Amino acid sequence: MGIANSMQCLLWLLVLMVFLQFNYSDEFLESSQYEAIEKIKQLLNFPQDLSSWSDNTDFCNSEPNTALTLVCYDDNITQLHVSGYNWFPNLPQDFSTDTLFFNLALLPNLKVLSLVSLGLRGTLPKNIGLLSSLEIVNISSNFFYGEIPGEISYLKNLQTLILDDNKFTGQVPDWVGSLPSLSVLSFKNNSFYGSLPNSLSNLQTLRILSLSANNFSGQVPNFQNLSNLQVLDLESNNLGPNFPTPPKKLASLVLRKNKFSLGLPKELSSCYQLKKLDISFNELVGPFLPSILSLPSLSYLDISGNKLTGKLLKNMTCSQELSFVNLSSNYLTGELPACLHPSSGSKVVLFSGNCLWNREQWQHPFSFCHNEALAVSIEPHKEKVKGGNGKAVLASSMVGGFVGGIAIIGLAFVVVRREYAKKKASKTPQTKLILEKVSPAHTLKLLNDARYISETRKLGLLGAPPYRTFVLDELREATNNFDISNLIGAGSNGQIYKGRLTDGTAVAIRSIKMRKRHNVQSYTHQLGRISKIRYCHLVSTIGHCFDCYQDDSSVSRICIVFEFVPNGTLRGVISANSAQKFTWTQRMGAALGIAKGIQFLHTGIVPGIFSNQLKITDVLLDQNLHVKISKYNLPLLIENRKMDTRLSSSGSKGNDGQRLINEEKNDVYDFGVILLEIIVGRTIDTKNDIDVSKDILKVSLTADEIARRNIIDPAVQKECSDGSLRTLIELCVRCLSDEPSERPSVEDLIWNLQFSAQVQDPWNRDTYGNQESPGHV
Repeated sequence: MGIANSMQCLLWLLVLMVFLQFNYSDEFLESSQYEAIEKIKQLLNFPQDLSSWSDNTDFCNSEPNTALTLVCYDDNITQLHVSGYNWFPNLPQDFSTDTLFFNLALLPNLKVLSLVSLGLRGTLPKNIGLLSSLEIVNISSNFFYGEIPGEISYLKNLQTLILDDNKFTGQVPDWVGSLPSLSVLSFKNNSFYGSLPNSLSNLQTLRILSLSANNFSGQVPNFQNLSNLQVLDLESNNLGPNFPTPPKKLASLVLRKNKFSLGLPKELSSCYQLKKLDISFNELVGPFLPSILSLPSLSYLDISGNKLTGKLLKNMTCSQELSFVNLSSNYLTGELPACLHPSSGSKVVLFSGNCLWNREQWQHPFSFCHNEALAVSIEPHKEKVKGGNGKAVLASSMVGGFVGGIAIIGLAFVVVRREYAKKKASKTPQTKLILEKVSPAHTLKLLNDARYISETRKLGLLGAPPYRTFVLDELREATNNFDISNLIGAGSNGQIYKGRLTDGTAVAIRSIKMRKRHNVQSYTHQLGRISKIRYCHLVSTIGHCFDCYQDDSSVSRICIVFEFVPNGTLRGVISANSAQKFTWTQRMGAALGIAKGIQFLHTGIVPGIFSNQLKITDVLLDQNLHVKISKYNLPLLIENRKMDTRLSSSGSKGNDGQRLINEEKNDVYDFGVILLEIIVGRTIDTKNDIDVSKDILKVSLTADEIARRNIIDPAVQKECSDGSLRTLIELCVRCLSDEPSERPSVEDLIWNLQFSAQVQDPWNRDTYGNQESPGHV
């Protein structure tokens, strides 16, 4: 009996020890995860107000925000999303990506890792291979360079790998084809080179392959057996010459701007799920396949800028889904099919530069396409001469030489005729609807397979739609033909209309009438710069559209399409009679956002954009009340702009070199005017307002704290600490200096604003609670 009792006690003791061990392990795991997240926040220089928890027990239940989102399962972190779209970290000089990924490795159950637009630099650390549970990796829009580390091949559960918009180099490693579950592979806009590995054709689970804007060359692997592949985007590389054989389930095929130079495969006509086909600006020859037009799902077709031949017929059939067709600059003859006539429905159809009978858009004479078709045709196979009479051989050789000479003369005539036709074409009116570039599938589509990422989170990570060129009919439809009821602004830079695209996207369209006649190519460089204006504190450009004169095809008007920002101007929550004004903390956040927007304009684009003549009414608020600068000094508009009377005192007298040095300080002065209104909470519109208010701020710096509070907006008098207020006043006075050299740099602005936020302490409202509220100065 005693032995039985002893055994029973021993058993209970063992159970207790196991229970305590498990409990201790859970607490240790939770604690280590919390410490890892805290360390990651420190490394990324996270502002404290972006954290929604205060201790190590509630981080799994914290509310997500635009910068940081955590998802847990059974108290283990399974998803980590950090985004710099609405907050960009100022990484310290000694920042180490190796240390960052070392701390990430302390999250053993992490399945989704998204580090987007954080300014991360260096090579991708090899210790990423320690995160063995990873299924989705998105580190797009950073500055990673070098080759892809081979340690990623250890991630056997990996389903999505997105490395877009970095500086990766080298070749795509062959081991990529050994990842058994990979369904999304996107390396857009990097510097990869070399041929694509044949092992990619082994990825039976692959659904999206996006490798555009790199330096890949050579043949495309055989993807015909990838039965799940739906999106293939290889735009802007040097691939070719053989056209890849497409899988039958393909929905989007983008091969624009490569070196494909042979004919189209007949298998294209069997891709019944194909919705988008863009093979423009290659060197494709041979017949165009008319059956492509009738693919039942096809809505977008662009074959422009090739050497495709063939005769179109009026009674050809087309897909009912077609909304955009570009057949321009080929060697097509015949008549435009009735189903493609621009008057039928809302289709956009471009077909200039062929030899069609239709004359709504400019065409070459029929002989041009006939001669060119002969020049690009493939010669038939010739049998070798097997013996025979020597004289016959000699005679045939002489005849052959004679015929060859005639052929050479004929070919020279064709070349001369072609050059003459090109010169003539340059003087002949082109279509008013000019399409330069249509962007490929956006990263949003790539993330559709990321089943651990919520829809709202995906939209937050990706920001504005991709930049593209619009056609005028799209913008007319979006604005009800530029109806005056949609006019939301007008000035020396043209009219601004609110519009809504066919997909429901709200946009703002600036219509600019050009005062000088230039061709489309003259604006290509400037529009390229405009397309790069993408930052969380700038109103992003979505695209542009040309309207051209009929007589010489020069540009009569340019429409620039911006994202629509819905919540009014910063003045509306600072100095207007608004029911709800910004708090002091919100005002500091707004000022910091404006300063970062200016910094991006100066340094995020090469060359930078300076002297932007910023005003508080140019600062808009998005749906989350984050600031976005809506006006910047687009070089495209310089020749059109009537110079406004500036409030700023640039001090940029003297030679051009001194003027260039002062350009940055012009924006700093304008920022000081905005900061002045943020502090005093009343409208500042004239130079006299600026000078008087600046003098009052100067005096307040030598006065006591109560006097300083008397000059600021009563709405925030009780909540701001004197240290924070004094820092902002000193910064504002320096910005408004008449001497540009005495104004702070943009980096100084950001540092002082961040310091002001750090010294802002919860203010004791009882200190001035029994006094009357002071009025405005």
